[in-house]
Amino acid sequence: MSSMITDKAPIRFDDALPEEADVVVIGGGIAGIATAYFLAERGVKVVVCEKGRVAGEQSSRNWGWVRQQGRDKAELPIMMESNRIWSGLAKKTGEKDLSFTQSGCLYLADTEDSLAKFEVWSDIAKEHQLRTQMLSGDEVRDRYPNIAGEWVGGMVTDSDGRGEPFVAVPALARAAQRAGVCIAENCAVRTLDIEAGRVAGVTTERARIRASQVLLAGGAWSTHFAANAGVSLPQLTVRSTVARTSAAPDVYGPNISSPGLTLGRRADGGYSVAGGAHAEHYLTPASFRYFPKFLNVLRATAKEIRLYPAAPKNYPGAWGMKRRWSADEVSPFEKMRVVNPEPSPVALKHIKQLLPKRFPDLRDIKFAESWAGMIDVTPDAVPVLGEVQEKPGLYLATGLSGHGFGIGPAIGRVLADIMTGAMPGHDLTRFRMQRFFDGSPIVPGPY
Repeated sequence: MSSMITDKAPIRFDDALPEEADVVVIGGGIAGIATAYFLAERGVKVVVCEKGRVAGEQSSRNWGWVRQQGRDKAELPIMMESNRIWSGLAKKTGEKDLSFTQSGCLYLADTEDSLAKFEVWSDIAKEHQLRTQMLSGDEVRDRYPNIAGEWVGGMVTDSDGRGEPFVAVPALARAAQRAGVCIAENCAVRTLDIEAGRVAGVTTERARIRASQVLLAGGAWSTHFAANAGVSLPQLTVRSTVARTSAAPDVYGPNISSPGLTLGRRADGGYSVAGGAHAEHYLTPASFRYFPKFLNVLRATAKEIRLYPAAPKNYPGAWGMKRRWSADEVSPFEKMRVVNPEPSPVALKHIKQLLPKRFPDLRDIKFAESWAGMIDVTPDAVPVLGEVQEKPGLYLATGLSGHGFGIGPAIGRVLADIMTGAMPGHDLTRFRMQRFFDGSPIVPGPY
């Protein structure tokens, strides 16, 4: 069974659009669907418009980790809430595909510098009463004898776990639909409708929907929709490649992050494998427009990012993609329903070479499938959440920077509270979009 949701996948959500709603959500990924679900719980009338397929892009192409460990300090309390939500979602919704496996998360260090960073983060965990254990090199070898390598130590959070992205997000969409959410795939939102300086609805490729609130949760496409609406949203995309193995021995239990290679057990008996932080960026006009804001994160990740001169035709922000369009024009979102990038040959070669050296029990295991996704990244690699000051009624849940699957349910709960005038229960100062424009230092979070 393939893990991919593409534009060739059958349409599963095709509700008729109402003329009016309380909230329109743009994007059927984890953030958009979760927000819709929690809004519906509060009695809000919600429409989700997805240009392609629910979870077709990064929400089904990620590693499936539900990870508290290593989170940005401001993200951690939200992620701890998300961990609790994940643990009860299957029972609450009746959707078995929303299962959560508490497998733990292990980070391995091969240098004293890396281990020192783990120590710093473990102090943050203690502040939030999260049980994270530091391991010596001997403890790593004793506790995980099947992992090869010379490790100076490690860090493990046993309460972390995993889900199955390509089935989990559609399952949450079904639960939202039963709660009253209208969900329409193959239905791109083209433009915002603005009246008297604030949001009054959207125009989709099918029809206009009146609504006083709109949530932009478009992942890699968010920055381009925002730009067309006159909002500068610094966000770039990177391509990340993942492979899955065929069925393999269950000897590597936790999610494992080692230098240059990550490994996670799957419900189908195989493993998802990726090249750690190895990522690739296609240069676009936005790359040059936002370059100064990304300098710090580029310095921090320079060794792990490969640059390519141009993205394939119709990819988010590609050279030649239309920058401005009106409500009666075909938008770029209709020309690329689901971004389905080819996996990187360089990344796959790296994975195949390193896997048997690091995880020798998988030496003879075949790869069943490989794929890639386009990750939406902000200048500090943490999300943008909240209302846009210059566009009252427009809210953002984007720039999840490759961390969205795990934190998505709690982001949905937070946005639902913000949009209904309730207190979100977390300090969201770190996530305001104004941080990129008000002179605040851009401090990259863990990526």
